[in-house]
Amino acid sequence: MSAAVSLRGAAVARGDATVWSGVDVELQAGDFVGILGPNGAGKSTFLEVLLGLQPLQAGSASVLGSPPGERRDRIGYLPQRRSFDESVRVRGRDLVALGLDGTRWGTPLPGAFGRRRAAARARIDAVIAEVGAGAYASRPIGECSGGEQQRLLIAQALARSPQLLLLDEPLDSLDLPNQASVSALIQRLCREDGITVALVAHDVNPLLTYLDRVIYFARGHAVSGTPAEVITTETLSALYGSGVEVLRRSDGRLVVVGQPDMPAHHGHDH
Repeated sequence: MSAAVSLRGAAVARGDATVWSGVDVELQAGDFVGILGPNGAGKSTFLEVLLGLQPLQAGSASVLGSPPGERRDRIGYLPQRRSFDESVRVRGRDLVALGLDGTRWGTPLPGAFGRRRAAARARIDAVIAEVGAGAYASRPIGECSGGEQQRLLIAQALARSPQLLLLDEPLDSLDLPNQASVSALIQRLCREDGITVALVAHDVNPLLTYLDRVIYFARGHAVSGTPAEVITTETLSALYGSGVEVLRRSDGRLVVVGQPDMPAHHGHDH
């Protein structure tokens, strides 16, 4: 079976600056992949490549068996965001519905509207239930907690039954319990629905328990593999060009300490 995502010798530039180069990545259906590295390393740029929004300077890329951008109808995308203010009164379920028909325009054919509306309502109910948001989906989104908002936004990205789900720092504004809860939810989506998920994160530690693979960007390069292969003192120290220590806790979990929070050697995130 062909990979869900494949990059070979891939390089990206913005203007005269190379963001990253020589990137080889292969993600299979149902993989939960962490896209990691310091600010400015090109993590969000990687998602832009998969969406077909950022062309490659060199190398090749395949997304769901086609060139990037050709299968956007099979991709769910959650961009970086801030929490919704309390003044935002749109209901959670209406926000989810935008993922299903937010790009639809024009007048429906006679007789089709009722059937389409019933099918849309059933799909919205299904994805809200899938992310466990039924208890608060009818509330204004501004009255929901950060973790509740994030589940509803993930439901929005799932509305069109994607094969590939791209999440840009969905844990950034959450406390540790909600980071774990959302990470576990995403892992379940991978296991049960076979969705390939690429999740951008700045801090690997809340994710390590759940990930199948990681892609670490730093200093214009990347390393890819399983957490056990990549999350090592030797590999990360070589990638960053400075000391990074990986410790194993008494429960067997890995913890990364001393990760430099530095601008990338090339380029920047968007």
